[in-house]
Amino acid sequence: MLLSIAFGLVIGKFWPSFGTAVEPLGNLFIQGIKMIVIPLIFATVTLGAYKMGSQIEQLGRIAFIAFSLFFAATLIATAVGLMLNYLLRPGLGTSFAAGGNIAHEIAISVDWKKFLFESMPSNVIADMAAQKVLPTLIFSLLFGLALGRLGTQAKPIAELLDNLAKAMFLITRWIVAIAPIAVFAIMAWLGATQGKATLFSLARLIGTMYLGLGIIAALFFATLRLLGGKPLHVIRRMGEPLLLAFTMRSMEVAFPLQLQKLEELGVSERIAALVLPLGYSFNLTGSAMYIALACTFLADAYGVQLDRGAIATILLTTLIASKGIANVPAGALVALATVLAAVGLPANAIALITGIDIFLDMGRTAINFIGNTVAVLLVQNTVRFRSFETPSGDTTNDR
Repeated sequence: MLLSIAFGLVIGKFWPSFGTAVEPLGNLFIQGIKMIVIPLIFATVTLGAYKMGSQIEQLGRIAFIAFSLFFAATLIATAVGLMLNYLLRPGLGTSFAAGGNIAHEIAISVDWKKFLFESMPSNVIADMAAQKVLPTLIFSLLFGLALGRLGTQAKPIAELLDNLAKAMFLITRWIVAIAPIAVFAIMAWLGATQGKATLFSLARLIGTMYLGLGIIAALFFATLRLLGGKPLHVIRRMGEPLLLAFTMRSMEVAFPLQLQKLEELGVSERIAALVLPLGYSFNLTGSAMYIALACTFLADAYGVQLDRGAIATILLTTLIASKGIANVPAGALVALATVLAAVGLPANAIALITGIDIFLDMGRTAINFIGNTVAVLLVQNTVRFRSFETPSGDTTNDR
């Protein structure tokens, strides 16, 4: 896949017509992965909740630990974004015209009432068909708990779901086998359509963003190390889904393979199946850092001085807004518009950075991926199920 990234960029630069023509190959791959995400979430989350049906207090403990980690990570990521802008000020002296148009489907704020009601599915089949992760997650959790309370009567359904999950993992392996071709196609299109002017016009923002993402990744790995983990081993094992998330700019694309790799690392199936989908909705550390950095960058670009109250508003609003963007089109931009409105900046300021958002999106998606991987490992370390004592890769006791 690394060779595909390099080769695709070269082809896109020197043969742009070919680079544009092969884009559908990447889109087909993304469609194939999206095809299995919802069935996989339904099967694995339901199974995890079923196995905890008689241990409600343990489930509550996992949820409490996970959400505590999510909010702590989001707070730190937001603070890193604010600190880097304060130190480097990439927006000072900026006089760019708008770099692109805001997509027409992007809202200017998160509708919290709508978000709350849409989280509870009224028609779970329709929500699954619409690829809505959060309602599917809630239904699967409730369904699994109900099966657990039924005891042995639910065993046939649990076995069916177990076979469904195994089948989805098998399809995942088939689809991922063509990943290098898809990555080549996406990078060739990127090299063909995004010229140097687009990249260098806001190079300071891109550089600052990736510096911040590197700091957050280092903090994640340092935390793992303090708890006795091996960050290099983890990143090597998770490298394939990480590259998929980065190049495709979608955690959904990486989800099936990420779940499988975590189990190969020895993570309990029940923890991975519960914490990972929760993290996809509530643990978007890369997006949180981006929102804070982009907001303060745009304030500098517009010549707006932000006082301590405005900085505190950005911190608090980002902490909340980043939790409501899971199923929103261009979710990070929606949350950014919310924060801009909270500090009195015009929402159409987003157009200034839309032209380079593709480069920023790749980085923040990768950090979202790493943050969720680390969150699963930290929850595992904290909860310490007895099943963790099985050898790495052996998940038979959990199944």
